[in-house]
Amino acid sequence: MGAIVLREGLIIKIPFIMENTKGDMVDTAHKDISGNPSTPARGAKDLNDRSNGEPLRVLSEADWDFWRHNGYIVIKNAISRKQAQKTADFLWEFDEKDPDDPKTWYAPPRAEMKMKELTGTGMVEVYNHQLLWDNRQTQRVYDAFVDVWGTDKLWVTIDRANLNFPLPPGSDKKGFIHWDYDPESRPQNVQGVLALNDQVDGNMGGFQCIPWLYRNYDTWKQGQPFDRNRFHPDISGLEDKIVKVGMEAGDLLIFNSTQPHGIRPNRSKDKVRIAQYISMMPAEEDNEGLRNWRVKSWKNRIAPQGYAFPGDPRNWEQTKYKRAELSELGQRLLGSRPW
Repeated sequence: MGAIVLREGLIIKIPFIMENTKGDMVDTAHKDISGNPSTPARGAKDLNDRSNGEPLRVLSEADWDFWRHNGYIVIKNAISRKQAQKTADFLWEFDEKDPDDPKTWYAPPRAEMKMKELTGTGMVEVYNHQLLWDNRQTQRVYDAFVDVWGTDKLWVTIDRANLNFPLPPGSDKKGFIHWDYDPESRPQNVQGVLALNDQVDGNMGGFQCIPWLYRNYDTWKQGQPFDRNRFHPDISGLEDKIVKVGMEAGDLLIFNSTQPHGIRPNRSKDKVRIAQYISMMPAEEDNEGLRNWRVKSWKNRIAPQGYAFPGDPRNWEQTKYKRAELSELGQRLLGSRPW
């Protein structure tokens, strides 16, 4: 644990360097980072404003305008459909579920979710498998994040995947809109979702967001109570402004972290939404504790140790699969090779 400091109504954890039972010094800084703790909570620089004069690599000018206005963008064919299918097939295997047998889909979770909102949302607790790293180190995926950040010196998040099953009979679970970061802190951050199968059917779940609220947050909050939940907005009256984003296998969605978003419930009969979470942030190569943890996570195939990441109690990544081989780009995105 770290000290807790209040600043302008925000709770900030100050991490300590602690000793473990063997007397070794352990850097726990990554544990106290909000959102995914494998990268810094806030970018070391602001998002791209095009002032550096660098040409866009992947986004068109129309894409750029859409991104700036709506707070999200879909990059078509970020990876191949073949690679998406290989990753999806692996996730079924890893989660011990049969895509052709719905009776296998609703097994109880292997580990308890401390973040209860994620219970039953289909999170697959795998983080460092070769196929996940192959997707992260795909040039087009990387170049898309270079466009939104305006720098080529990036680190990739070490994150998991998702098998979002149809709601079981009798369930009336509703999707929720939220922020992963307090929007009052104006986080300079982005998040990303890679579609591993076609998700054009609006009934099968998938990403939803409210671009109107993204654009009008400062005005909207004036009508909200001071003690409102900073992470879960009351969207009464905004239901017609929710956008359901459709994607095809291999598409990458990137969204600004000030975008209110969520996973909508899968109300289809037999379609499963399959995705991998991928994002990138400006590298902080002088943050030795975080860099060392990232390398150790890849080397030892371990999950982030945050509130929302229980990991796989079977330890299959360590016992059943080999360590991922990284390209030169992958090594830089991890932090084992400097930019």
